[in-house]
Amino acid sequence: MNKRLTGATLAGVVAAGGLTALAPWPSQATPPGEKTVTATLFERPYTSVGKECTDTLGPAGYGYVEVSPATEHIEGGQWWTSYQPVSYKIAGRLGDADAFKGMVDACHKAGVKVIADAVINHMAAGSGTGTGGTKYSKYDYPGLYGDGDFHGCRKDISDYTNRENVQTCELVSLSDLDTGSDKVRSAIADYLDGLRGMGVDGLRIDAAKHMAASDIEAVKAKMADPGFWVSEVIYGGGEAVQPEEYTGLGDVDEFRYGTHLKSAFQGGDVGGLQKIAEGKLDGGKARTHVDNWDTERNGSTLSYKDGDLYKLANAFMLAHPYGSPNVFSGYEWSEKDAGPPSGGEGWTDMHAQQAITGMVAFRNTVGNAEVTDWWSQGSALAFGRSGKGFVALNAGDGELKQTFSTSLPAGTYCNVAKAKPDDCGGDTVTVGDDGKAEATVPAKGVVALHVGAKS
Repeated sequence: MNKRLTGATLAGVVAAGGLTALAPWPSQATPPGEKTVTATLFERPYTSVGKECTDTLGPAGYGYVEVSPATEHIEGGQWWTSYQPVSYKIAGRLGDADAFKGMVDACHKAGVKVIADAVINHMAAGSGTGTGGTKYSKYDYPGLYGDGDFHGCRKDISDYTNRENVQTCELVSLSDLDTGSDKVRSAIADYLDGLRGMGVDGLRIDAAKHMAASDIEAVKAKMADPGFWVSEVIYGGGEAVQPEEYTGLGDVDEFRYGTHLKSAFQGGDVGGLQKIAEGKLDGGKARTHVDNWDTERNGSTLSYKDGDLYKLANAFMLAHPYGSPNVFSGYEWSEKDAGPPSGGEGWTDMHAQQAITGMVAFRNTVGNAEVTDWWSQGSALAFGRSGKGFVALNAGDGELKQTFSTSLPAGTYCNVAKAKPDDCGGDTVTVGDDGKAEATVPAKGVVALHVGAKS
């Protein structure tokens, strides 16, 4: 399992009233609004995220940015230290409360909403002094939790076919909070209300699988206004806890999507992606990703290390209507535990590359238009989006020349996977009156056209 952690509460934030009924707020599945693409800027400092919202995410049309946990955490340079909270203060390596609030304000000004990664399943293991000066030991986090606030199973999870073992024992020895306790629920709700009070629009619930859905619902019921929620629930065949249990809370991260993409693009069966939605969560409940910080390290999905093939998979995710896409943008690493860069070098900046930003605009333009004119051959596929867009993807090693049925109106279109519409140069494709177009798709390349980007 992965080294994750639990959510936190902000000092000085007024708690929500003592609500005990189930959540009065409707769960939101699929981010609300016309711009539904999220960019996860993993372990990016909050001031840097604010700048990215202004310079890149807003202009590109992203609807949301997801940021790494805003809690005081254990000391250490590894990425996973962010997922071992010792208090609910915003006092970690990514920035303090002022930096966090400044980021939220900058992103909102740029038209981008903020999703905060909240670790509410557990507290840190071990003992020491946190990044904000808090002294702690396992099961004792001063002013917040004591021994009685944790589950009695003080051993690691060992049996994923046993619900109680998964949800009351410890994830890699992290102190497992008793989320059935009213005190614990109130403390978590206070923290999340604090984030919402600072302007956060949505919450990503880390390690949700390790808490009963009813416990999370009870936390949500204590909040003043929960906003948009997405739960991390990793699918496992034959396991006791399944992703479908959490759809009543909001969106759920659909991990089977990324593994399917890897199999298709590396195995040559891209035609099978026509059935990408089968055997997965309903599209209105699913948040999709090519990879995230866990899967890029465990090898279950493609990652930035796969180069053009990785960009190809992201292009498919953004072009196809299933789910709500989440673009992962992290940093280069050679050692799996390595933490984020300390300066401006080493970030992949995947969220800012034209091959991705052009497809974000594509998705915003085509909206809910149906898939039409599906075509596949070997390592290539193409499809239209009912008169609004067309995409062709080639995972092969040689270029593909083909006449495609696009469903688009006649005209000359910019290939947004290669160039911006206002500087398209020679990256154009002409669609005839019959809706057909002759196009050359480069090896491991993409041709993407939409009605908002005519040359």
